[in-house]
Amino acid sequence: MTIRFVLLLTMILHLAFTGSRVTLSLYALHLQATPLTVGILISLLAAVPLLFAVGWGRTIDRIGVRKPLLIGAGTVLGALLLGAAVPRIEVLFIVSAVVGSGFMLVHICVNQVAGLLGTPEQRSRNFSLLALAFSTSGFLGPVISGFAIDLVGHRMTFLLLGCSAAAGIALMLLRPIRIPAHPASAAGHDHKRVGDLFRIRGLRRAFVASAVLSMAWDLFTFVTPIHGTRLGLSASVIGLILGSFGAAIFLVRLVLPAIVHRLSEWPLLIGGMLATGAAMFIFPLIDSVSLLMAVAFMLGLAIGGTQPMIMSLLYNTAPPGRGGEVVGVRTFLLNLTQAGMPLLFGIVGSTMGMTPVFWTMAAVLLVGGAYTSRR
Repeated sequence: MTIRFVLLLTMILHLAFTGSRVTLSLYALHLQATPLTVGILISLLAAVPLLFAVGWGRTIDRIGVRKPLLIGAGTVLGALLLGAAVPRIEVLFIVSAVVGSGFMLVHICVNQVAGLLGTPEQRSRNFSLLALAFSTSGFLGPVISGFAIDLVGHRMTFLLLGCSAAAGIALMLLRPIRIPAHPASAAGHDHKRVGDLFRIRGLRRAFVASAVLSMAWDLFTFVTPIHGTRLGLSASVIGLILGSFGAAIFLVRLVLPAIVHRLSEWPLLIGGMLATGAAMFIFPLIDSVSLLMAVAFMLGLAIGGTQPMIMSLLYNTAPPGRGGEVVGVRTFLLNLTQAGMPLLFGIVGSTMGMTPVFWTMAAVLLVGGAYTSRR
């Protein structure tokens, strides 16, 4: 029952986070912000939390998940209430940084619970179910926010999302999360360095795979609208292409819990990286909408199934008592790519076009897959 409760809690809190991302962008545009301002605003969702990810990971190892989960959910709630109360662009920057920081705590905590529940053989299934929960709320959050903005406005949408965060807090107060004791005490680990983790071969390869696949995901979602516009595609068609990508991610995560116990993590991860690289190479060469949707679907299948495998590998390889720290390092790497890659992709794409960007990413994935396979 604990994993089911954590999945419900994850969806409720992640819905508030993904909805706030859309609401922040549209509210800023409503307040006459420039595209550059919106870009900076959204980058703060990832840029500020990366400063604290590793430290909070160590803290969660030491004190458990209950208090950090409450702090994270309360932080998200407070930021959303601030956005609803003060309709100023300057305040939205604060809201973005605080919402991102609060949900970073939630993200590390729920992954910690999934990693500690059950045996190491059950972790792949736990992380597959958690990824499915993230996919569900990742779809619902933006949709609910979009309709709410049209019906009741931006400030009331912040309040609505705040109600979701408040519901998560109420659930945690009514039913405290109880997980098994950590395999080893994290006390005394504060003097150890993050570099120690990168000296572990399995962790190092999993970190590399995680960062590279995150870059590929960010590239596709950021560059596809630009690429589609240059092909003369309408907004609805571009939405269908991105929708094919999202549908494939949901589908692969839906079936993954049923098959993951039959397959080992490394072959799935390496195969996903190589398939993603091949799709990235082909995508800019196509101008047929149906083929673009098919390749986007293949890309979603390849990327969507890798995250649970990465999390399982990280926990199975992490030193005793440092599981939360490992998740914190991964969160740092993900936030680093999410904050910086869109800007880099935009600069390169504006000067050289989209094809070199896709091909460079394909080469990085293929090299990364080859490196990861040397295990």
